[in-house]
Order: sequence, then structure tokens, then C-alpha cells
Amino acid sequence: MTLSDSHAHVYSEQFKADRDDMLNRAYEAGVETIFMPNIDHSSIDGMLETEARFPNQCHPMMGLHPCSVGKHFEKQLYEVEEWLDKRPFVAVGECGIDLYWDKSHLAEQQEALRIQISLAKKHNLPLVLHTRDAFRETADLIEAAQDGTLRGVFHCFSGSAAEAEEVIKLGFKLGIGGVATFKNGGLDKTLPSIALEHLLLETDCPYLAPMPHRGKRNEPAYLPFIAQRVADILQKDVQLIADATTRNTKELFGANM
Repeated sequence: MTLSDSHAHVYSEQFKADRDDMLNRAYEAGVETIFMPNIDHSSIDGMLETEARFPNQCHPMMGLHPCSVGKHFEKQLYEVEEWLDKRPFVAVGECGIDLYWDKSHLAEQQEALRIQISLAKKHNLPLVLHTRDAFRETADLIEAAQDGTLRGVFHCFSGSAAEAEEVIKLGFKLGIGGVATFKNGGLDKTLPSIALEHLLLETDCPYLAPMPHRGKRNEPAYLPFIAQRVADILQKDVQLIADATTRNTKELFGANM
């Protein structure tokens, strides 16, 4: 079974002691491609070093995470733009809006997302969207900017069937992660109404480990647990889930690999 992890911070300091072993475990578990979202200026070197050591497995994005957006975010976005101009990346991300930790920088987060939407259009790249406690705010900005060229994924999706349909109408995919395995995650009610062509799988490691590893450090080798849970919810063979989501992920990011 071949899988793609569409969202994994494998360059994280949490993997400093065993990064090579962790990525080998991922490969042994069938996770042949891993897509790495950037956070901010502090994560770029580690991400690109991970790509350099595992170029066939690990593929970088370039963007500014909403939790790194403050009053002086423009300087960081200039750096994002410079990187996008000088070398290939698979996507602009992760970007978006996060109102879980702090609502005081909503205006700055909205402007940072608008700028990154423009960069995605300029470079013909997909967007990888973070929408924690901010689905409505993020979806409204995407809808306003959608001219038929925008594409991407609402990562770590855990919303309702109505929200899922809205994402699909916007021309975006749904990133399904460890929440799908949680008893009260809610995706057991949402996923049955969604066609497989709209789904990607992700770990968001080192965060959001799926059952039976919930509460521990997450890693791409745990992606089969998520694939199996999606298969169980949809009452389909796990190989079908793996094939479809891997195909969807490579179609979204593959032109830029």
C-alpha cells in the first residue's frame, strides 16, 4: 500500500534525535511522499535541509503560518516571495487564519492570506490552508479571490458536511488527519457524503497523532491508521482509499515536485 502524507512537519525539532529513522519508518509503512508546509523564517533552513537529505520523499512548501503573523508580518512575506521567485516549491503554505489562540491579529492574518493568495496565483501553485476556529473567515477570502485558477486544500479539516461541500465548490480538497480516528471527532458524520476524489490524507506531525497513539508524538508512519479509519467510515477497502488519496495528492502538488 502506497500513501502520501499531504501535510507533515518532519523538519520539526521534535524529530531532531531520530529524523532519519522516522523517515525510514514512514517509507517502510508505505508513505513514499511527504509534503512539508513551512511555518515562518525560522523553519526554512530545517525544511530545506530535510528536502536535501531526502529529495525523493520530502517536498517543501513556502508560506507564512497565521500564528506567526504579527504587526510586522510584511517583512516575513517579502522573504516568502523571494524564496518563491528563486526556486521551486510544491505549494504556498501553510497559510490561513487561526483564531484559536489569539483574535487580536485577525486583520493582519486576513491581509497576509490575501497576499499569499496572490502569490499562489502568480506562481500557479496550490494553497495549503490552516483554518483553526476560522473556517468562515478563511472560506470568505478564498471565495472572494476565486477566479477559476485557485486550488489547494483545507488542511486538518474537521467540519460539517455543509462546510465540506463549500470547500469542494470553491475548488479545494479536504485534508483528513488524526481527528478522523477520534471518538468524537465528527468526521464519521461528514465523510460518507464526500466523494473520494476530494480527499487527501495527512498526519500534521508531530501534532494530532491518531488513535491508538493519541497524545504522543505523531509521525508519517502512523498515516495507515488514518487511511484505515477513513476506509472503515466509508465502508471501502483501505487499498482503494490509499490509491485515491495518493493520486489526489500527487495531482494537486505533483506538477511542482
